[in-house]
Amino acid sequence: MSEDSKSLNFIEHIIEEDLANGMPKENLRFRFPPEPNGYLHIGHTKAIGISFGLGEKYNAPVNLRFDDTNPAKEEQEYVDAIKQDISWLGYNWANECYSSDYFQQLYDWAILLIKDGKAYVDSQTSEEMREQKGTPTQVGINSPFRARTVEENLELFQGMKDGKFKEGEHTLRAKIDMADDNMLMRDPLMYRIMYKNHHRTGDDWCIYPMYDWTHGESDYIEQISHSLCSLEFKPHRKLYNWFRDNVYDFSKTKYPHPPKQREFSRLNLSYTIMSKRKLLKLVEEGFVSGWDDPRMPTISGLRRRGYTPASIKSFVETVGVSKRENVIDVALLEFKIREDLNKTAKRVMGVLDPVKVVITNYPEGEEEILDANYNDYEEGFGSRTVPFSREIYIEREDFREEANKKFFRLKLGKEVRLKNAYFITANSCTKDEDGNITEIQCTYDPLTKSGSDTPESKRKVKGTLHWVSVKHAVKAEVRAYDRLFLDEAPDSHKDKDYMDFINPNSLEIIEAFLEPSLQSAKIGERFQFQRLGYFNVDDDSISENLVFNKTVGLRDSWAKK
Repeated sequence: MSEDSKSLNFIEHIIEEDLANGMPKENLRFRFPPEPNGYLHIGHTKAIGISFGLGEKYNAPVNLRFDDTNPAKEEQEYVDAIKQDISWLGYNWANECYSSDYFQQLYDWAILLIKDGKAYVDSQTSEEMREQKGTPTQVGINSPFRARTVEENLELFQGMKDGKFKEGEHTLRAKIDMADDNMLMRDPLMYRIMYKNHHRTGDDWCIYPMYDWTHGESDYIEQISHSLCSLEFKPHRKLYNWFRDNVYDFSKTKYPHPPKQREFSRLNLSYTIMSKRKLLKLVEEGFVSGWDDPRMPTISGLRRRGYTPASIKSFVETVGVSKRENVIDVALLEFKIREDLNKTAKRVMGVLDPVKVVITNYPEGEEEILDANYNDYEEGFGSRTVPFSREIYIEREDFREEANKKFFRLKLGKEVRLKNAYFITANSCTKDEDGNITEIQCTYDPLTKSGSDTPESKRKVKGTLHWVSVKHAVKAEVRAYDRLFLDEAPDSHKDKDYMDFINPNSLEIIEAFLEPSLQSAKIGERFQFQRLGYFNVDDDSISENLVFNKTVGLRDSWAKK
């Protein structure tokens, strides 16, 4: 086996075998088929990456197809959001398709199945059908309507289409085998009556095809070569093939290439909910501000929080393609965004929990402009200027009156370096009546200016602090996010609901003080606030009220908890 062959994942092996067995490369075609009943989340990025990645690898078209067969739950808003997310990730689809485009063809094929004795109209209630379907260890029993004549079935099915019956009064079922070991093969539903307005077809239809009937035939109509889906659909493969093979008998001249379904493991993430239904509940009950809330695992939420397409793609690539279900630690996703932003984010200074420092030997009323690079370690980031004055803010945690030798920040009688500025020494501090420090009095050494070629500036000092000038600081709202759930697997408990594990402290609103260069920051721009973490400008930000989201800290503090 060649090295190239060894590096292929199992899906690529399947494709390579098909090509070796005579499939023309020009017949390769893939698709990503979301249902527009919610926003895409991080779990979908694996399926997106697999299908579009194969398209890129084999120079094959990839369709974006919306499986829009349930008008009760689907909306144009979701269609638009899905398209935006996939485009943002950097993928291009060959054709934008909709299962609703095929409603007439699916109906025509259903008629042919009825005429062929392979489908019938059932008039049982859903509860009656559930009871007669049996169990995995007990065979089902035939519907009392299974023996209807072709003529009866055609007349009833036409009546369903024409709106002559109430919802639930009749359904169309495939006639397969009520004793099949696979429960999905026991005369599955093909159509149900629904008087709901469809976001694309309006009120043209009042019968809607079921997922299993629609999905495979849509693949067939689009001549998809490899229908790739997650492992929960593996039991559906037998039914997928049954529908495919029976329709193939009617249409092989027009559609010569039947697709094949193959399954891969889903992407499951710790501390995260992946169900769109459960995510919708968080939105509807106000636990989050919307589908794009930065605490949500949706692609739009991750984008708003400051994640990049490159970080998400790298995450999916690292997770890989497998057949075995497992849970990926969310720390890997956080590592990937740190890794990317470390290379691309400009370094700036901001103080989130300020305490004032007065430099007592710095002339009152004087200020100066200091040069500062956006990144000390790499070229190409450019530079900006930072104002310096007698009064500055530092982080409250960066000062202690007394501390042991392992504390390298500011303490009484000790010296630290101010980033891009001078060395300062703490001499005293002022406290309020509760003992909280309100001001620190320091002196500075004017011979230690950053970048100056003096013996004093070359002294070894272990601590370097970020800071902002009080006079010049820009106030901003910072939204610091923590994980939305406190439990590693919030929806896996039999005795508790996933809502019981919501983190009540998942969002903290902070008034921060930032260096003035950030006044012109644009929505979506990403920065490293030195020594604090990575932040980006939120959609809510305006020039009069800057809003930053904390994307991720510099280190993984969660593991220590």
